[in-house]
Amino acid sequence: MKIINIDTAVKPLSEYANEIDKEILILESKNIPVAAIVSLKNENLESLALSANPDFMDIIQNSRNELKKGNKISFEEMEDAIKEM
Repeated sequence: MKIINIDTAVKPLSEYANEIDKEILILESKNIPVAAIVSLKNENLESLALSANPDFMDIIQNSRNELKKGNKISFEEMEDAIKEM
């Protein structure tokens, strides 16, 4: 992780972005993080969009909670339920 103070940064943002590969570039002002830049060179943009979507993350968390409670069905049961729709 690399931290850049935006109050004293001298290079254009594009240069900082080009320097990162797998690390995260944190932008801070007065020692408070205000933004982050991450490389998307090997990332799936759809996965990134979903992971930043609070509604989708709620669905995932609710599903995990249901699984912990033992509320689950087999793949075959799911296929049968879909066929009945």
